[in-house]
Amino acid sequence: MLLNRIEPEFVEFVPDELQPGILYISMEYATASHLCCCGCGEKVVTPFTPTDWRMTYDGETVSLRPSIGNWEQDCRTHYVIDCNRVVEHGPWTRVQVERERARDHSAKTRHYSGKAQFPPVITASSPPTRPKWTPWSRFKAWIAEK
Repeated sequence: MLLNRIEPEFVEFVPDELQPGILYISMEYATASHLCCCGCGEKVVTPFTPTDWRMTYDGETVSLRPSIGNWEQDCRTHYVIDCNRVVEHGPWTRVQVERERARDHSAKTRHYSGKAQFPPVITASSPPTRPKWTPWSRFKAWIAEK
C-alpha cells in the first residue's frame, strides 16, 4: 500500500484531476472520490447510499464503511479508510468477490423493491377518495386505537 493516510477535503464538485492522498467529499452529491491508495492512479468513487458506503466525520477525521475493493482494477486492492488511516485488508479470491457482488445485489433489490412501484392510475371517472376527517370521526378513530 503506497498511502497509509488520506485527508478529507469537502467540495461541492469533485475536481477532474484528483490528487493522491486526498479524499474529496461532496455532501451535495452524497459521494466521495479519491485515487486508489495503492498508487495505481485509478479513480475510486464511493456513493453514500443505504446500500453502498457510509461516511463518518468526527470533525477532524473521516471513516468509510464498508471496505473499498477495487475488483475491476488491475491492482485488485482492498482497504478500509478509518479515521484518515488507510488500512490494507489484502486481496479477495474470486469466490469472495462473487459472494460480495451477490450480497450487494440482494441488498439493493430488498431496499429498492418497494420504491420502484408506480402510483395507481387515476382517471376522470374514478377520482381519488380521501377520508373526511371531522372532530367526531377523529375521536372515534382514537377510541378504536385504544
